[in-house]
Amino acid sequence: MEKHIKNANMTRFMAHVNKKHGPTFETYQDLYQWSVDNISEFWAAMWEFGEIKASQDYETVVDDLRKFPGARWFVGAQLNFAENLLRYRDDHSALIFRGETQKKTKMSYAELYDTVARLAKSLREIGVAPGDRVAAYMPNMMETAIAMLAATSIGATWASCATDIGPGAVLDRFDQIEPKVLFTVNGYFYKAKPFNTLPNVAEIVKGMPSLEKVIVVTYPEEKPNISNIKNAVLYEDFLSKESDLEIQFEQLPFDHPLYIMFSSGTTGKPKCLVQGAGGILINHLKELMLHTDLGRDDVHFFITTCSWMMWNWIMSSLAVGNTLILYDGNPNYPDFGAMWKLIEEERVTMFGTSATYINVMKSEGIRPGKDCDLSSLREIWQTGSSLSPEGFEYVYKEIKQDIWFNSSAGGTDINGCFCTGSPMLPVYAGELQGPGLAMKVNVYDENGKPVVDQEGEFVCEVPTPSMPLYFWDDPDNKRYKDAYFNVYANVWRHGDYIVHHSDTGGFTLFGRSDAVLKPSGVRIGTAEIYNQVEQLEEISDSLAIGQNWEGDQRVILFVKLAEGHQLTDELQNTIKKTLRVKASPRHVPAKIIAVPDIPYTLNMKKVESAVTNIIHGRPVLNRDALTNPESLDYYEDLSELKS
Repeated sequence: MEKHIKNANMTRFMAHVNKKHGPTFETYQDLYQWSVDNISEFWAAMWEFGEIKASQDYETVVDDLRKFPGARWFVGAQLNFAENLLRYRDDHSALIFRGETQKKTKMSYAELYDTVARLAKSLREIGVAPGDRVAAYMPNMMETAIAMLAATSIGATWASCATDIGPGAVLDRFDQIEPKVLFTVNGYFYKAKPFNTLPNVAEIVKGMPSLEKVIVVTYPEEKPNISNIKNAVLYEDFLSKESDLEIQFEQLPFDHPLYIMFSSGTTGKPKCLVQGAGGILINHLKELMLHTDLGRDDVHFFITTCSWMMWNWIMSSLAVGNTLILYDGNPNYPDFGAMWKLIEEERVTMFGTSATYINVMKSEGIRPGKDCDLSSLREIWQTGSSLSPEGFEYVYKEIKQDIWFNSSAGGTDINGCFCTGSPMLPVYAGELQGPGLAMKVNVYDENGKPVVDQEGEFVCEVPTPSMPLYFWDDPDNKRYKDAYFNVYANVWRHGDYIVHHSDTGGFTLFGRSDAVLKPSGVRIGTAEIYNQVEQLEEISDSLAIGQNWEGDQRVILFVKLAEGHQLTDELQNTIKKTLRVKASPRHVPAKIIAVPDIPYTLNMKKVESAVTNIIHGRPVLNRDALTNPESLDYYEDLSELKS
């Protein structure tokens, strides 16, 4: 452990800061405090440490930290996002593609550069220019990464959705931003079965008159028929046949729009969050280099789709020169050990996943450490939702004892983390290790006062570079301000319910604050219930909501039962007793109802809000924003909720 800390990027960065600024920091806490007390100096140090490539240096790190939102970062700088991700051009493996049953493919950094150059040339020839939107309806495959790099090398703005979501949800997102070009595919695999997506593509294209070119990658079959899709061309025909091309990296301001990310859209059309190239680059470098400790020798694998911000996040790891594994398909096919076998075969060093995946492994009794050779694995990076202390214990008991378990929390809105890991800090079960550098986070009570060891609202008190530049089609920033600044003046309210532990310095999440239950006016985070209930072997998953009832609110708990179990009176009593003893009497639900499935967003978060709307007779405006929209049908007109 001491050797790991000594060689960590975080330790090297601390030495860099010590040499540059004079202080002698020895602990992460000291470094963090300096970073939030000296915001400009910190980001300037990160610019240097990350060796950001820019054709023109910045004049000012940040113009005014009091402008929140609205602070401008690295004023005067000119750079290109893709150029920073393609800084390596050697034979080191850049990308490895693995599918459920498909043949493994590899691409070196030299090959990646060459292919991006060819695609960028073709895009320029059809008129793609800085500021144009390029969208992707794609699986997590090499061509998706190549398309993003080619588009952003020109200065186009990128947006993506995975192919496992319906055309309605895609149109709700893409139609707002009017893309010029769409990258898509003729199908994808799931549980080894090919799914034809061309009918969806045809519907999407008909609904987006802005499209001038549709580029179709061939995946499940050779030479698909695309004659019924307007302006469509096959990827292999569109890609320039020239070789040894040099990429013309468009040099643009630090805040040039890079990505458009989308909110979950469970209460209406998704909001379109516009994020700047430089802000995403420097924040991702901070998180990947310092908080994840990635380097050239790492093999990096994250279970994600192109709908989740983690896809954008892992793409930036190309800037550190590691080997990135792209996976398409069901991570539990053909069995629950599939991903652990992949980790063994590819000698993965850093594995990223969600709390949901770890909970599935735990509930199924999977023992990866016993079944597979995980000697290469040094870090597991977990996010998406909070993980219980028992989930942490499972990781160290059944996966690997000497692993660094890096639990992180942030959001699509900042394309990164507010709280995350540090190789210099200990890991405590159920806790995020600490705040990210230069993230001046705090916890506020209902009166807007900072608190420790007490659950409250998670806030950030200063701007950071990767926060949205603006929302699309929101000229007066009204929707932007309403989303984050409508509760506390000049303070970002993130919408999570959290506690800051004074003894460890860590944080524990308790779910979205807009999903907080308030029986008899007492606030309860839904994660407090999930953390207890989902430890029971009979429960596969759960969802807690508050139902307005007789002038108060009562807690309703929906449970998805593990295979072979039924919701007997005995099991109900066990659930209630568990919550009463391990949480509090107020956590005990008034009703426990078995359901076949729990709804999740495309970002793998439970959808309490949609179910709450259904049971109160309110419409759910965008079911296509869910990975499993059919699951909501089970919550309609439940007789159990009428008494």
